[in-house]
Amino acid sequence: MEKHKFIGKSKDEAIQQAKISLEESNVDNLFINELSSKKSLFSTKVEIEVIEKDEIIKFIKEYIQTLLKNMGFNIKIEVFNKNNTPLYKIYSDNDSLLIGKNGKNLKSLQILVGQAINKEINQNFKFTIDINDYQEKKERNLIRLAKNIAREVSQTKVEAKLDSMNSYERRIIHNALANSSKVYTESCGEEPERYVVIKPKGE
Repeated sequence: MEKHKFIGKSKDEAIQQAKISLEESNVDNLFINELSSKKSLFSTKVEIEVIEKDEIIKFIKEYIQTLLKNMGFNIKIEVFNKNNTPLYKIYSDNDSLLIGKNGKNLKSLQILVGQAINKEINQNFKFTIDINDYQEKKERNLIRLAKNIAREVSQTKVEAKLDSMNSYERRIIHNALANSSKVYTESCGEEPERYVVIKPKGE
């Protein structure tokens, strides 16, 4: 993964240099990490490190392929863009072992790959791993659950506390009910036991 460094009198100026040098007009296609900002009496210097997002996406795919191959899995990976976030769909004949009970192994894989990329670029990078559409099916089930409980809450006017979920699962619940006129959602508790509460809106 190729990293580029640029220095400017401001972060914006350094970014402009990066866009020109890398021939990239859309800054959203660049991953930017501010390395340092030095101020003196007469000037300011800002140094940034820039990685093209396509390079990061490719790095993650290759990392997953190498990791699972070394573990003895025969897999195929396809990369999609879902809500501006890379989605890595893994297909395998041994999907039950890769997914694990209640998705435990899939969660571990997501964390492991996340730690590897964060170490490489010194920042968090959002991406999602799915195995044989497990996450997609789970998302549909969570949306169905959210709407069913929201219906009960709106009728009884009694808030409902859901089981603890990871940030990805909580976000699905929040998004599913974001436009509801009858209920609203809140995340409560501390990681890894954070959970969503569905509450009735006042009349």
